[in-house]
Amino acid sequence: MRALTWQGTAKVSVETVPDPRIQEPTDAIVRITSTAICGSDLHLYDVLGMYIDQGDILGHEPMGIVEEVGAEVTHIKPGDRVVIPFNISCGHCWMCTRGYFAQCETTQNVDQGKGASLFGYTKLYGQVPGGQAQYLRVPQAQFGPIKVPDHHPDERFLFLSDVLTTSWQAAKWADIEPGSTVFVTGLGPIGQMSARIARHLGAGRVIASDSVPERLEMARRNGIEVLNDSEVDVPAAVLDLTSGRGADSVIESVGMEAHGSPIQAAAVKAAGMLPDKLARKAVETAGIDRLAALNTAFAAVRRAGTVSIIGVYGGNADPIPMMDLFDKGVTLRMGQAHVKRWVDDIMPLLTGDDDPLGVDDLVTHQLPLEEAPHAYEIFKHKEDGCIKVVLKP
Repeated sequence: MRALTWQGTAKVSVETVPDPRIQEPTDAIVRITSTAICGSDLHLYDVLGMYIDQGDILGHEPMGIVEEVGAEVTHIKPGDRVVIPFNISCGHCWMCTRGYFAQCETTQNVDQGKGASLFGYTKLYGQVPGGQAQYLRVPQAQFGPIKVPDHHPDERFLFLSDVLTTSWQAAKWADIEPGSTVFVTGLGPIGQMSARIARHLGAGRVIASDSVPERLEMARRNGIEVLNDSEVDVPAAVLDLTSGRGADSVIESVGMEAHGSPIQAAAVKAAGMLPDKLARKAVETAGIDRLAALNTAFAAVRRAGTVSIIGVYGGNADPIPMMDLFDKGVTLRMGQAHVKRWVDDIMPLLTGDDDPLGVDDLVTHQLPLEEAPHAYEIFKHKEDGCIKVVLKP
């Protein structure tokens, strides 16, 4: 089969690799029909290469048609159309029975001190081959795959794999109350959907910041107030818009890729140039994340407000303003999305003819899998109005 493989820092290529096969009775093989590029994939592309090997298959936002199932897989069958959650969870362990699927104890990477395994990610999370490929072996398929109906294009359901469920969790964990004010940092795919979901969940006002014109325009046409962070002091602007109090809830959707942190950006670049062993040590012991968006979130939230952090961070010693957070009495919630925890809430919003979350207005580029290296470049550099790319194997 053909698959998108990591070949080195800022270098990926589509290669011919062996077809996946059933290895466990809980496996399934899925023929991929659509697979998206996530902002987290850029962390592998640019930053976290010390944790992956040349030839590793990337991608964790796939869907397709079931081709084959193992003997213990009964809730799906060949021919079913399914979305694959990005985290691999068993559904029956202590964590899963409590809805913490991203911490599944069956696939938890205890030797790395990390949570559940992820598709297409690093040695820290199981190094499981990903879904930017023609076929995908799905472990724990007795629980993970989400059956979806046939009457809408893939893009209506594809984002149950990550974007929709991640954004739903971000909004739910932001303690949104009817009529409250929510501020969202960043208007990439997660920020876009988090802002729309915040409105759907009852926020009276949703404000979001970014500097990319196409992102700002997409948010505007979906009813979001926007701030251009290249033109205004964002925390000050949020305070002005809220009578000096600050936002009741803030969703931080940018993570380690934030602009505006030149020292940390240089540290990330330097770490990526070290030999793998030294680079891993730097990441695991230093504060290398770019924290501009996180600090914006902390400054913009009101006293006794909530900050929901859904942007991914990787530095183990990042400095944060603990005195200010403690003094303001801020509640922090964060972590990988527990994908299947939220599917039942979201699915009814996708199956009708209407589109209350604006899911049909997210994808800006559909490209063949063979053009994935180009897709990574335009996504990384925000070229050609690129906000969300879907690859078609």
